[in-house]
Amino acid sequence: METDIHSILLMTKRGRSKRHIVFWLCFISLLGGRTALGCEPPMTARVATPEEIRTFFESKKMRVLTFLGYSGAEYEDKARMLEQATRILDKFDPRTTIVNIGATAEGIGAVYEAAKRKGFLTVGIVSTQAKESEVALSPCVDIVFYVKDATWGGFISGTEKLSPTSKAIVENSDVIVAIGGGEVARDELIFARRSGKHVQFIPADMNHQIAHDKALKKAKPAPTDFRGAAASAF
Repeated sequence: METDIHSILLMTKRGRSKRHIVFWLCFISLLGGRTALGCEPPMTARVATPEEIRTFFESKKMRVLTFLGYSGAEYEDKARMLEQATRILDKFDPRTTIVNIGATAEGIGAVYEAAKRKGFLTVGIVSTQAKESEVALSPCVDIVFYVKDATWGGFISGTEKLSPTSKAIVENSDVIVAIGGGEVARDELIFARRSGKHVQFIPADMNHQIAHDKALKKAKPAPTDFRGAAASAF
């Protein structure tokens, strides 16, 4: 793909919307693992116990702002999602706040670049399922903790106890903001709210085409509701 900054300027002259331009600026910056900031692969990425993760955050003595949302399901309006996330980031001080997401590059992981641009330390907590599946990490996450987990997260089947990954995410977060999200995000939001955490939910559709393609692949009816499972908790 040949889109570059020069092309963005041409879009401006042709009267493209601000939202359209913001999307392309964010998109091209992530191509090939490159960003406008020159983000590098994770500074550290290792398997860690919940205790080790807790010790890390406690040692920083900083507020932890966690973003939840879609990953592989992506967003129907990614530019809008990034605008909303940026407004949230603007309310926090990079000197006293850590931004935590799920480490991977897809979906809500695009917020990592915006956080780095504003000077935040960025952390990711993700299941070892991502490591085993060789899922790409965001190039803009500084520190990644893989949590040994037989699932990707959410409630352990048949219980209302969080899986190790989700438990580590919720327990170490001071503020949790979800922009859309599926079942894992829903379970984490429910548990976080019950635990007295500060929780905010912003509705957002998953990517319609991806949802249609997944349904077709599984021989299921075409979806008509794209709000995601997390919306049901609010």
